[in-house]
Amino acid sequence: MSKHSSPMVRLSRISLALALALGAGAALAQSTTGSIFGQAPVADGETVVARSTTGVNREVTVGADGRYTIGSLPLGTYTVSLMQGGKAVDARNDVNLRVGSGTEVSFAGATSAAQATSLGSVTVSANTLPPVDVSSVDSRTVITAQQLAKLPLARSAEAIALLAPGVVPGYSGFTGTTNSNSLVSIGGSSVTENAYYLNGFNTTDPLSGFGGITLPYGAIDQQEILSGGYGAAYGRSDGGVISQSGKRGTNEWHFGAQLLWEPAFARGTSPNSYYVSGTQAGNIYRRYSQNNSWTATESAYVGGPLIKDKLFFFAAVEQEKQDSNSVTAVSTSYNNQYEYHDPKWYAKIDWNINDTNIVELTGASSKTQYKGNFYNYDYDTGQTGSLNSQDTSTKNDARVYIAKYTSYITDDLTLTAMYGKQKMTYYSETPGYDPSLTYILDPELQNPAVTGGAQINNAQSALTIANPDHEATTRNLRLDLSWKVGDHTITGGIDNLDSHDVDDGENAVAWEYGFGTPDVAISDAPFVAAPNTGAGGETGYYVSKYLYSTAASVRVKQRAQYLEDSWQVNDRWLVKVGLRNDQFTNYNPNGDAFLRMTKPQWAPRLGAAWDVNGDSSLKIYANAGRYYLAMPASVALRAAAGSLYTNTYYTYTGIDSNGYPTGLTQLASATGGGVSANNEYGQSPDPKTVASSGIKSEYQDEYQLGFDQQINSDWVWGMKGQVRKLRNILDDICDLDSIQAKAASLGYDVSEADMNGCYLSNPGRSNTYRIPDGNGGYVSVDMSAADFGMPQAKRSYYALETYLEHPFDGTWTGKIDYLYSKSYGNTEGQVRSDIGQTDVSATVDWDYGKLMEYSNGLLSNDRKHQLKAYGSWQVAPEWMLSGNILLMSGTPKTCLGYYGADQTNPIGYGSYYHYCGGLPSPPGAAGRQPWQHIVSLSAEYRPMWADQKLAFNVMVYNVLNESKATADYVNYGTTTAPNTNYGRVTYYSTPRYVRFGITYDF
Repeated sequence: MSKHSSPMVRLSRISLALALALGAGAALAQSTTGSIFGQAPVADGETVVARSTTGVNREVTVGADGRYTIGSLPLGTYTVSLMQGGKAVDARNDVNLRVGSGTEVSFAGATSAAQATSLGSVTVSANTLPPVDVSSVDSRTVITAQQLAKLPLARSAEAIALLAPGVVPGYSGFTGTTNSNSLVSIGGSSVTENAYYLNGFNTTDPLSGFGGITLPYGAIDQQEILSGGYGAAYGRSDGGVISQSGKRGTNEWHFGAQLLWEPAFARGTSPNSYYVSGTQAGNIYRRYSQNNSWTATESAYVGGPLIKDKLFFFAAVEQEKQDSNSVTAVSTSYNNQYEYHDPKWYAKIDWNINDTNIVELTGASSKTQYKGNFYNYDYDTGQTGSLNSQDTSTKNDARVYIAKYTSYITDDLTLTAMYGKQKMTYYSETPGYDPSLTYILDPELQNPAVTGGAQINNAQSALTIANPDHEATTRNLRLDLSWKVGDHTITGGIDNLDSHDVDDGENAVAWEYGFGTPDVAISDAPFVAAPNTGAGGETGYYVSKYLYSTAASVRVKQRAQYLEDSWQVNDRWLVKVGLRNDQFTNYNPNGDAFLRMTKPQWAPRLGAAWDVNGDSSLKIYANAGRYYLAMPASVALRAAAGSLYTNTYYTYTGIDSNGYPTGLTQLASATGGGVSANNEYGQSPDPKTVASSGIKSEYQDEYQLGFDQQINSDWVWGMKGQVRKLRNILDDICDLDSIQAKAASLGYDVSEADMNGCYLSNPGRSNTYRIPDGNGGYVSVDMSAADFGMPQAKRSYYALETYLEHPFDGTWTGKIDYLYSKSYGNTEGQVRSDIGQTDVSATVDWDYGKLMEYSNGLLSNDRKHQLKAYGSWQVAPEWMLSGNILLMSGTPKTCLGYYGADQTNPIGYGSYYHYCGGLPSPPGAAGRQPWQHIVSLSAEYRPMWADQKLAFNVMVYNVLNESKATADYVNYGTTTAPNTNYGRVTYYSTPRYVRFGITYDF
């Protein structure tokens, strides 16, 4: 056993805890470790030993002030013993560590009969955790495996995260890359601005940031949700962090299995969706009442010692199968019968080489397989007919392998090294795909005078065809070194992340029907003539041939260094000062850097905590920090890889049986053919001109102030205020005319220059663009926000939270949390929820100044009120009841129409301006979606006759069967040519379902 020398200075309880919680050798924000600290009666030769069920054995000397600390302990259950003269005189068993936190285990005055059981000269007592965690200065919620086994939750990392304050469901159409889970917004940020970790490895989707790889549900030991305030060791997130720690083997062999069933007969359905505007108002759009689904989940685990106290093994597998049908919209009229198969596995080996060196090896896999068939469906009779076609089948597979080494070099020096690799494959195919059939977009906008009021379609179900060879890899290397010097804990390290996106891309061809004002140009820039200039367009109906193509293999390199000092100012005050420097580089398909943000991007972090009474009964804390966000690989597809995105416009006099227009008359256009509002004609841009010179990363500043207080031995309450300010964004600007005009004013003629369609920029700020001069050189054009007619970028988030908690007392536990917040500005972030746009940092926002007029308002993830309550009640030794309540006000509605009072289309974007019926329409001006009231209950029976190893449980999600609208179609059109789709519901919240389960643990 290692011997730790006595500390040279007196440290208070909070200093010990935070030195552990904030150092690299301690419990970092996304680490898999915790710490133990406390005090004991002072005696000669006194030590404290912590021994876990996983064989970890650490011994430290109690200081002259009666205090001790044991840092960087792997998660698990410990027995902590007070040793005198080499013999145990007092002990605490069942000490469970929480990730990223310090656990107080004190011996002074803890040997009363009410707290302990005497065993000769040895006193053994159970662990009692102080209700207020004085070891943290951040906004952290930790949910343990024990809680997950009781609470009625959907089985996903995002559903667990919704228990934390400030975490709300994101736009329902945004789902994870490797699974179909809906994503979450944390602290007002967009869903792509969160970071995911698995056993300390960054598993965030490298393509676009949509989710990350997570563990089989039964393999989760703890899930940590951070909504801000974490230290300098971690970054690349200005939303929040979802970090999972997996289970590990112990000195006893355990195994178990579980069967879960969600039957179709107990599942509710959402209301049908109807047209609410235009000529179709009142008609059904989509029928949900005939949708059905059942889900079955099988899982098992095994764990134990390969060599007792030395080598441990744990493995878990999970297979989820979903069989469903879904009636599509009336515009396509199919009944899609489909299946999902989602297998996962997880394995971990822990090797205690000796008392000072530990090695951990982790492997995990998450796979999603989908296949479906489209059957003809008759909306009039509600009958399903013959097979029409097969849907595109997908197989997305993600695998992670991680190695971690921890060395307690000396009493004051700890080294941690972690290296991991993640590989993702994305395979898709459309069985029976007929390339001779062209997809039909918006058939509801077909001219009823031609169709007789019906909608004419064909059997083509695939709009886009993806590259079946698509894959991506991520490598993450971390080195962290912690050094204790007097009353300072100095931590430093590197955090390197590399991702490679290979053979990414997709192609699309479609006939897209449209409707507009007959005598108004379809687009002013690029010019497309009015519908009435072509035969058949006299009433405003037209069609376009839509072409879209992207293809690329690209890389992203991210580097970071940090330094942090946790300084104990006095017995009750601790100050944490940290500084992080991030560097981001994105490469195009040729290996040339088109985004090079490698100049120092300093991210200061400052935190302080005050143990007011010195007894962990009242903590006041504050922190401030800056957080930078890197650009994922997908940014290159539209910005740097030569994408094609054009429409060629026609009028028509007929429509054939395949839905194809006939009697075509091509409308005049700026190019004489297809036009692209973003100048995307398939040309590969010069990497030196893709982004503005000296472009900066997106970053956000955050401030928090809060307190936690123990009311008595049964209750804890607290409050927290949080402010977030987005200081800089990165998106594309496509206003070439303004750039050319500014160049001309500077004496440059760039009218014939080979310009990009859009330029990655820092909107709302000044940008400098390099424009080819035609002679192998470049001219530089400085553009201010005013030159583009754009406002300053803004996203502000304010939140005030209060909570009341009753820790588990052997009978019941519960927590209720209320949060009032406001999220407003003119940019949601990297994506845009109101229109469901997934193009990271290439949104409609900021393309042109006219798109940003009246753009300031309530943002898509704004939820004014959030009330969350969850808990469990041990009714009897065999019975457990649990509940989870989530009440949220609805998100803001948006109405987007044509530009200005005259409802024109000056830049060719159609119904995407912040005007509605000719009037200004800021976000949120159209009202809000309805409140959601989600009440879920569960019950579990563990019979004594099975030694409580066998459990029967039932969970009812959304007992009230309330399915409310969460999103609707936002494009208004014009008052003379209203969009038939405007206002119809596009997504509802999940209706009721019931889950039955049988579990056996041995």
